[in-house]
Amino acid sequence: MSKLELRNVGVAVGDKRVVQDVSLAVSAGEIHAIMGPNGSGKSSLAKAVMGHPGYRVVQGDITLDGESILPLTPTERGRRGIFLGFQYPTEVPGVTMLNFLRTSYSAMKQGGKEDVKVQTPLVPFKKVLTEKLRLLGWSEDYAGRYLNEGFSGGEKKKSELLQVAVLQPKITLLDEIDSGLDIDAVRLVAETLVKLSGPSMGLLMITHYKRILQFVQPHRIHVMVDGRIVLSGGPELADRLEEEGYSWVEGTVEEG
Repeated sequence: MSKLELRNVGVAVGDKRVVQDVSLAVSAGEIHAIMGPNGSGKSSLAKAVMGHPGYRVVQGDITLDGESILPLTPTERGRRGIFLGFQYPTEVPGVTMLNFLRTSYSAMKQGGKEDVKVQTPLVPFKKVLTEKLRLLGWSEDYAGRYLNEGFSGGEKKKSELLQVAVLQPKITLLDEIDSGLDIDAVRLVAETLVKLSGPSMGLLMITHYKRILQFVQPHRIHVMVDGRIVLSGGPELADRLEEEGYSWVEGTVEEG
């Protein structure tokens, strides 16, 4: 069973520390959520886990299945089974979803540190992609569209989830998958997440609001304030945050 573990992790952007002494573990089959006000370090933590060069781990360690991933590039971390879904997915004109996903799928299958040498044969990959498109309730026509170009906000988020469905990572990090979506789109994205969740994948969602957690109930919620995880609890913690906001948590931190 795969496990992503952060032990006393500190992250810096330039000379500024944005994450302080964070420890948590997400195992396959578990759903965790990180909640917190704007600027609390949630997205910075996710980018550091994925290896973004602008977010340096200056303290602690991050391991996948007991092995440190800090020496690995973002590409290598992806091939080991870590996936990051972006808050604002990038449009890539001229690259079809089919070609993008086929190349990514081939890289995952080959593993290692070398560039992709051999693409997965087109016919069997199309079968895989068609199966996943049907799972998400998408038309097969989407395979021919350029990656995220002209997509609505909801379609861009579903595009991220299609990548999860095809690549089947060990650990999936989703940075505000619900941002910018109306309630119907949130429900649709959540229903897709439920379909994708299972015993072989761990899920860590970053969100401000309870609404998506009404449909995808996490096993554990962590509250981040000023770069630190200051409180962890069960799903009921989201209810209190929804009712009272983050001021009571921030007040607790100040008092401590």
